[in-house]
Amino acid sequence: MKTIPKSVTRTRPVQRRRIALAVAGVCVLCLGLWWAATNGRNLAPDGYNLGIKYQCVEFVKRYYYERLNHKMPDTYGHARQLFDPTLPDGALNTQRDLLQYVNGSKSKPRPDDLVVLGPSLLNRYGHVAIVSDVTDSDIEIVQQNPGPFGPSRVRLPLRQQDQRWRIEDERLLGWLRKAPDEPV
Repeated sequence: MKTIPKSVTRTRPVQRRRIALAVAGVCVLCLGLWWAATNGRNLAPDGYNLGIKYQCVEFVKRYYYERLNHKMPDTYGHARQLFDPTLPDGALNTQRDLLQYVNGSKSKPRPDDLVVLGPSLLNRYGHVAIVSDVTDSDIEIVQQNPGPFGPSRVRLPLRQQDQRWRIEDERLLGWLRKAPDEPV
């Protein structure tokens, strides 16, 4: 059996994608067993870079673009790079033009927030998803490309302690939110 050098990246053309579900009118695409494959960049009609088809970052950027009419100033980066660990809780992340909250924030997560998970042993790039529902005890996230067997919707426990909100996932760094529009 011939081995492929580690320096060579295998990509397969992704011809078969299917819609797993839609959240707030934005489609979540499923790559099935080809979850790690890439198929070029997805660009919006105006040329805005949405990301590599159909990875998790592409979904959250497309969601913010289509649903919230938001474009991130810095259009590049892996999932983990959407979160700036040097910022204080509630500060403006200027690379993304979004307010950023640490996991353990005074601000409770809300629907439409973008959650960021750090890297893991099998995923050095991190992961991002959209918050679709929030209760006092859990949140629901919607995600694209969660891995070959991961579900598109997941509920995560949410706890409040000492007036701070924490999503119970050891990899969860925090969440980003579009700032309210300025009154005209």
